Amino acid sequence: FRSTKRIIIEDRNHIKDEELKEAAGILRSGGLVAFPTETVYGLGGNALDEDAARKIYAAKGRPSDNPLIAHVSCVEEVEPLVKEIPEAGRKLMEAFWPGPLTMIFPKSEKVPYGTTGGLDTVAIRMPDDPVANRLIALAGVPVAAPSANTSGRPSPTTADHVWQDMNGRIDMIIDGGPVGIGVESTIVDVSSAVPAVLRPGAITMEMLEEVLGEVSVDPAILGPLSADVRPKAPGMKYKHYAPKADLTLVEPGTGADRESGAEQVTGAEQKTGADRNTGAAQETGLEETQLQAMIRKVRELSREKIEAGYKVGVICTDESRDCYTDGEVRSIGARKSQASVAHNLYALLREFDDLGVDYIFSESFPKDHLGQAIMNRLSKAAGYKIVKV
Repeated sequence: FRSTKRIIIEDRNHIKDEELKEAAGILRSGGLVAFPTETVYGLGGNALDEDAARKIYAAKGRPSDNPLIAHVSCVEEVEPLVKEIPEAGRKLMEAFWPGPLTMIFPKSEKVPYGTTGGLDTVAIRMPDDPVANRLIALAGVPVAAPSANTSGRPSPTTADHVWQDMNGRIDMIIDGGPVGIGVESTIVDVSSAVPAVLRPGAITMEMLEEVLGEVSVDPAILGPLSADVRPKAPGMKYKHYAPKADLTLVEPGTGADRESGAEQVTGAEQKTGADRNTGAAQETGLEETQLQAMIRKVRELSREKIEAGYKVGVICTDESRDCYTDGEVRSIGARKSQASVAHNLYALLREFDDLGVDYIFSESFPKDHLGQAIMNRLSKAAGYKIVKV
């Protein structure tokens, strides 16, 4: 590839077709275009063209058994790609499309196995982002679009992130500014009797249950898949979203798990942060002692590595920022706002890459609502290295 062409969308809410026609033509002719969606930036290619799928895998360095998601611009574009649309799928389309929800259907003959990772099912999403939706409509083909990053790295939430990973590997980057949500779409398999969540996202379990009633959770959300298992959806099997540094999560247990005489967060600076955490505990359902124990452990682990001569990053929250004095300390957002944490997650991991830290220690988050997606991404980024306190 020559240097990748980059075009800037001046106003993503008032898009002119002329801005996207060249990109649409590239997609139709088998080329690759990165573009913004409401979740993360996607790396698009024609989902019906196995050569385009191979180019996507090559550009990302992605294992070819990791399925791609086909993106459509309207419901009418789904039917040629699937054998059937189960009732659960229709209900979810009505409730959440366009939006950050991917569904898995039995695939039609039209969809090549190169796109589905060899599976007889196809993952489909209709993005809400106006740039993504209009680009797909203009291309006139379903667009396979995994996240536009080198496989395994934190997903891109700005065009600059895409440029870092993909310049010279793809034909074009459409710069539509920062994305909104910041974590990938929820994936639900509607091809089975009981719909199953394969990847959590902004469409939460609580929202899905309200529409469907019974929804199961695939074990891949809770822990790593074994090497001999073929993943049903992106992000299930392989280490994903990972910074270059060694990342460890610190997760609180219950108050009964700890000795009553444990060290307290003390000192003038730390007291300010601890006071704030009282509010955070009340708003997120965590006990104050849980937050205190988590903060103590992150401080202890980071100090150990700093004293050993390593450069250390700390992921905290707005409420706990003043509790930390050692290392490169960054707040990921406010505990009371899961949306802010999700929005900042990948950009923060990439910032630590730029800082060249050796180790990162991160606070954890409750796994309700959007927190399930946040902890899923952090756990995979850490390779499930979690210290419980």
